[in-house]
Amino acid sequence: MTTTWLRIALIVATAVILPNAARSAEAHWPGTLTIGTASPGGSYYDYGEGLASLLTRKLDLPVSRRATEGPAENIKLLEAGEIQIAFVTLGVAQQAWNGAGEWTGGKQFRSMRAVFPMYDTPFHFLVLQDSDIRSFAELTGKRVGIGPQGGTAGVYMPEFFKILKVSPTIRTGNWPDLAAEMQARSLDALAAAVGVPVPEFAALEKKNKVRYLPLTPSQLVALRLAIPELGSAIVPAGTYSSLTRHYQTVGLYNFAVVHQALPDDLVYAIVEAVFANNDELMRMHHAAAETIPANFTRNTILPFHGGAARWYRNRAASGVVYGD
Repeated sequence: MTTTWLRIALIVATAVILPNAARSAEAHWPGTLTIGTASPGGSYYDYGEGLASLLTRKLDLPVSRRATEGPAENIKLLEAGEIQIAFVTLGVAQQAWNGAGEWTGGKQFRSMRAVFPMYDTPFHFLVLQDSDIRSFAELTGKRVGIGPQGGTAGVYMPEFFKILKVSPTIRTGNWPDLAAEMQARSLDALAAAVGVPVPEFAALEKKNKVRYLPLTPSQLVALRLAIPELGSAIVPAGTYSSLTRHYQTVGLYNFAVVHQALPDDLVYAIVEAVFANNDELMRMHHAAAETIPANFTRNTILPFHGGAARWYRNRAASGVVYGD
């Protein structure tokens, strides 16, 4: 009998003393949070690792990163309640909100709410230095890897090729596998829409000399006329070792979104943690330099979550709300 009571006492003491992985800081918060990112080798994946670590500490709440195919899958998982935070490009989010993209099947996905800006996603195109491909138009008949099917490039690149009348053989997959195929000459080019620098592009450059295929001014105009949500974007010189000049292209802005059902005070705390610890995120990925309050105005598509909106209202100042 004494042994039984000792066991019970030990269990109770352990429950009180040790942190509970499923216990949140506030009783009305969920026990855990999961962030939908993208495949390994991409910027979302690394950024998500940093964000999960940061939020776990600052919120006193277990936060994990989930590898996915990217924005399209993230939106579906968020709608289904399988994740609570998702990374999206605003173009894919716009398709989801309106049920306009082929991948939506005509369904409108409207559970997501904007929380904070991440960074710009420029489209850029890579070939090996010894390739005879010198222009985007020469990708016709070539094998081009475009990343995961549910990623931004996976959603948009087929449309890019139609608009610019280029007909390559498209391959989808995660970036490490596609980079390996490129290294083995099983692919002729890679087309990415990822925050720079793309980890796998940088790794590929350490093994091979590469070139970045430019878009001509007329191609840039054609894309922006056909796809209005595209904005002007630049990959700065020096982003990759082989990029000696600014690379002019088009892009889409990335935002973190959450399920609309998350408590306002939790979302407020998420925004506060992110903006107060930007330097920590930047250690995980340089693109987080753009994760600043003033860039919340880049979202003109999605409604903001009430908790995020309260944070921006409370912090209204020149360059954040007024005077931008």
